[in-house]
Amino acid sequence: MNKIMDKVNNTMRTSLKIKYEKEVAPKLNEEFGIKNPMATPKIIKVVVNMGAGEMIKSKEIGPSLSRDLAMITGQKPSTRLAKVSIATFGLRRGMPVGLSTTLRGIRMYGFLDKLFSIVLPRLRDFRGVPTKSFDAKGNYTLGMSEHTVFPEVDIGKASAPHGLEISIVTNAGSPERAKRLLSLMGMPFEKEEE
Repeated sequence: MNKIMDKVNNTMRTSLKIKYEKEVAPKLNEEFGIKNPMATPKIIKVVVNMGAGEMIKSKEIGPSLSRDLAMITGQKPSTRLAKVSIATFGLRRGMPVGLSTTLRGIRMYGFLDKLFSIVLPRLRDFRGVPTKSFDAKGNYTLGMSEHTVFPEVDIGKASAPHGLEISIVTNAGSPERAKRLLSLMGMPFEKEEE
């Protein structure tokens, strides 16, 4: 039974990759006049960060958030430690302050597929993600106020709703190319007012 579920999951996870290779890449090459296939804009990695300053106060929050983030991303997150001491926040250098996961390959495509088709449409009053969150190189950062919108998180067992940040790193080189890449991949951008 587990082998069958693994095959189903791998098929679902690679569907966005297949879409990129068969539909998106040729369309981008045509639109931007790219002759070299290595220069085609693509997603390199996805970084999911969760600030967890509460881990300082309560020892139970860390493992709970780490478990939730591992279920969301499909891999174990690394703990981020404070680099400097700040007395007013009661923070000492070396204390855990966050969790981070870097996704590449099949896990990255599976996570993006789930984000674009399941998670974002579940948000209350969702009208699309903002188009102003690109940096100069074409990387996109999206903040979410609750990690409990992901279907893997059991709200009964999860810790209190926690915010997280999703950074999609591309090799597009410009916000325009990156926006076109992500929109062809299925990212639901908000409609621009005329």
